Amino acid sequence: MKISEMREEERPREKLLARGAKNLDDSELLAILLRTGTGKKNALEIASDLLDAAGNSLTGLAGFSTERMQEIRGIGADKAVTVAAAMELGKRFVYEKNDCRSMPVTGARQVFNLMFPLLKGLSHEECWIIFLNRANIVIGKELLSTGGMSATVLDIKIIIRKALEKKAHGIILIHNHPSGNPVPGSNDMKQTMNLKKAAETFDISLLDHIIIADDRYYSFADEETCFGIP
Repeated sequence: MKISEMREEERPREKLLARGAKNLDDSELLAILLRTGTGKKNALEIASDLLDAAGNSLTGLAGFSTERMQEIRGIGADKAVTVAAAMELGKRFVYEKNDCRSMPVTGARQVFNLMFPLLKGLSHEECWIIFLNRANIVIGKELLSTGGMSATVLDIKIIIRKALEKKAHGIILIHNHPSGNPVPGSNDMKQTMNLKKAAETFDISLLDHIIIADDRYYSFADEETCFGIP
C-alpha cells in the first residue's frame, strides 16, 4: 500500500504535523527521511527493513556506513546520505548538551558523558585525546587515530607535541572497544604507562585513560592508584 493510500492520521508526515515528532516510532521517523518508496514497497516498509538490518537498534544504524545502507533494497545514495546526516546531527546534539568546556572536569563519568555520543555504535576503534588547562577545564579535544575491530595506533610523540602546542596542563586519553568489553588489555596497560611517563617528562599530567564500550566504561583513574583527577 502506498503511503498516500493510508488514512491521513496514519501517514508519518501528517502524524508528525498533527501530534509532534515524539509520537512517531523509529520507522515512521526514518520514513520521513527516506521520503519515497519503490514500486513494491513504500517508504515506511523500507524504513522497517533498514531498522531490521540494524537489529532494530538506532545504535546499530548509527554504525552503518552509507554503503551498508545501500544494500537495503530501495535505499540509494541520496537516501543513505540523508539518514547518515540525521544520525550525525543526533550525535552532535547529545555531545553539545554534555559539553564540559565551561566547567572543570572532576571525574570519569563526566568524560564518559562527553565522549559517549561520538563513540557509541562504532564498529572500529577510535582514540581521542582531551586537553585541559590548570583548572581542569577542557581547552580542546582531537581524534588521534582510527583502527580496526580490535586495535588502534597510539603515537605518544604526536600526543605530547599536540599537548605542548595547546599549552595543556593535563590530558585525558579515551578510546572505545567495539567488542562491548571495556576491560583493558595488556597493550592498553602498557601504552597508558608509557604515555604517563612521557607526559611527566614535559610536566604534563595524564589524568585518566577511559575505555568506552557501549554504555559501560573503564577508568584508569578509578581503578589505578597512580592516576587521579585532583
